[in-house]
Amino acid sequence: MLPTQNGSFRLFRFLGITVWLHWSWLLVAIFVLQSRQNYYSSLAWNVAEYLTLFAIVLMHEFGHSLACRQVGGQADQIVMWPMGGVAYVSPPFRPGAQLWSIAAGPLVNVALIPIFYFSARLLILSGVAPTSPDFWDWFSTVQWINIILLCFNLLPVYPLDGGQIVRSLLWFGVGPRKSLLWASGFGLVGAAALGFWAFLQGSWWLGILVLFIASNGWRAFQAARRAG
Repeated sequence: MLPTQNGSFRLFRFLGITVWLHWSWLLVAIFVLQSRQNYYSSLAWNVAEYLTLFAIVLMHEFGHSLACRQVGGQADQIVMWPMGGVAYVSPPFRPGAQLWSIAAGPLVNVALIPIFYFSARLLILSGVAPTSPDFWDWFSTVQWINIILLCFNLLPVYPLDGGQIVRSLLWFGVGPRKSLLWASGFGLVGAAALGFWAFLQGSWWLGILVLFIASNGWRAFQAARRAG
């Protein structure tokens, strides 16, 4: 199940897109901040790190929404919750439009990589770089968060962005139903592999995320089968 406006409150509206925050995000934020109290010398840096993560995910979702509009689709809602963000996009029912609407999200993360890199270089070369170890720990962490989010999202596991990109590419050759059937079926295998990895790592958080991915992938697989 994807998060909806139910249980969410409106944060703001920008470029005609309303951003909602689910109540569970705040609950998980408190838990995460408490679990990382010793990472920085001040709780303020933990808050800054979590808010930066929020901003990166939100920019990713705006990438989906704005790309969808660019191809003539509808996109006016984003819901942020502990598993990330969900941009409610409805692109035209053709593979190219679907592909661009999905690919634009990860491309935001790609664009942030050189921005982070050259920002650090500029701070150092200009001589105004902060000397606080906390600042550089924060800066390094959010850079890696962006890269990890990019790599994870591009896994070919439906309904992650990578899985949806695979589906869009398959659509050009086999049509919308078979492409969904094949992409979601392969995604279920990938979700099983991720679940095994979560078990080996003892990561309950990854396990919850995999359950969410697998449940949505299974619904897509069943829908594709019924459509046949």
